[in-house]
This record gives sequence, structure tokens and C-alpha cells, in this order.
Amino acid sequence: MPNWNSVLREISVYQADHNESAFDVVRRKYLKRLFTHTKRNVIAYYSGFLSKPRIEGTQINDEDKNGFMLCIHELKRDRGLDLILHTPGGDGAAAESLVDYLRSMFGNDIRAIVPQIAMSAGTMIACSCSSIVMGKESSLGPVDPQYGSISAVGLLKEVRRAHDEILKNNQSALFWNPILQKITPSFLQRCEWAVLAADGFIRRTLAENMFSALPGNEQAAKIESVCDILSNLSDSKEHNTHFQIDQCKKAGLEIVDLEADQRLQDLVLTLHHCYMHTLSNTPAFKVIENHLGRAMVRVSQPQLALVPATAPA
Repeated sequence: MPNWNSVLREISVYQADHNESAFDVVRRKYLKRLFTHTKRNVIAYYSGFLSKPRIEGTQINDEDKNGFMLCIHELKRDRGLDLILHTPGGDGAAAESLVDYLRSMFGNDIRAIVPQIAMSAGTMIACSCSSIVMGKESSLGPVDPQYGSISAVGLLKEVRRAHDEILKNNQSALFWNPILQKITPSFLQRCEWAVLAADGFIRRTLAENMFSALPGNEQAAKIESVCDILSNLSDSKEHNTHFQIDQCKKAGLEIVDLEADQRLQDLVLTLHHCYMHTLSNTPAFKVIENHLGRAMVRVSQPQLALVPATAPA
């Protein structure tokens, strides 16, 4: 399997001999190889949030659907879809809308592949698939809604704590009043609605696809187990908590070991290196691309210089 450095060498060699983008050529070569191996449509959704954290637009948003529409056009729908996800999450409503669109195109024959990270709304999309392919390096995350840096579940939990402490001891109001005065009633309502919407989506999407074949009682138990891990903050999980493959299996998600198919592992991780080099060394900060080479690439300005990556192999 080509590692981080060998992928960069391949890109550099091609760049020296050709005028077209070596990043695009090498990346698309491995996308075609993945399609040849699986015989399934491939769409990669990659965000540059790790290398370009301050750029607006790296998160999931409604604009992404245009990229998926472009990539799905002329694909043979009966081949299903392998959706490669690398994202910090984003707008939950946009993620739900995207899931509805993908299902209208491919039904339930959608498999998520997570080479490294699919957090928050990315986890929501992964859970909507029939299964999730993960390796030892892969992570999902909690699906608790966020408003900027504020956790909706965390805020509601803190307000309940303030309520209980004030009822128990009126003097504690001296501490809580300055904090509570900054919170508007309408914002509390929005937080409650967002929490209910995220939890409801996870429950509904699991029942509609991943756990659809299970009998009622078993399905309900599985859904409850997953929600207890992904959308429950009672054990003080942070929004950036990383759930590794063993935790996802324990939660009851339908997880496929990436390492079980050595060829698939080689292709997926090589592609991951290709996208990470593209996002680190070009102006691109988001790529939505299929195995035919059709892509929507969002770029930032000014243009970045090509600098050899120094990440470990």
C-alpha cells in the first residue's frame, strides 16, 4: 500500500513531467481502482478542516448538495454507492436533506467508508447507511447539536442544574443569575428543538436502513444502544469525543472492518492520503468527487504554494 510519503512522491514525479494537476490525476487513478475493486459507485466527500481550520465552508452545508447532484448525474444507480466521508460535521438539517436525496437516488444501498474522521453531522450521514466501513484509525463522534462553540445539550443540562441548585438554596442564585441572564428563552427553545431533532433523526434513520431487517424488539434495543452512545451526554462526553471502531461495534452499529479486505484497505487509505495532500497543498478546502473524475472543488484565495508535506508515513 502506498503510504503518505510514497503518494507524495508519485504526485511530485507526475507534477514534474506534466502540465495538468498531478493531485487530480493521481487521486482519480485510485478512485477508478476502488470502483474496479468494489464494482460500486464511489463518491468521496472530503473537507479540509484539519489543514484549513479557519476557512468558512469546510463544514457540511446546503451547498454540498450541488456537488452530489453533479457527481450522481449519469451514475448507474443499481450499483449502489460507497460514500467516503471525511468531515468535522456541520448543519444537521443539511445532512438530513442530503441523506434524503441520496436515498432517493440509491435507495438503502449506500455504504459509508470512514478512513479517519466523520464527526457530528458526518456521523449522522454514516448512521443513515446500511453499514459503516471503519479501520483502526477511524472515528465517529457525538451528534449533539452545536451553536458555535455552545453545546445545546450541555446548555440545557447547565440550566437544569441551576434550577435545581436555586430551589435547594436561594443563595446560589447570586452565582447563577449573571449566567442565566445571558440566555434568552427563545435560545433555550431552539436548543431543545435541535436536541430532539438530532436524536429523532438518528432513531428514524437507523430504523429505515441499518436496522430495518431486525424484528421490532431487537431493533428498538439496538437503536437505544446507539443513541445512548452517540446522542446522550449524561456521562459528560465532549462534542469532540472520538468513538473508535471497537466503541462503535459495542454500541451496536453495523461496522465492517476495513482490514478484513486488504485490497480495499490499501485503496481506501491511499485515496485518503491523496485527498489529504490535495487539501494541504492546493487552494482546495472541500472536494466532492466520483470515480468518473467528475468533481466539485471549493477553493480559497489567495492561492497556496505547493509545499512537501511533513506528516508521518
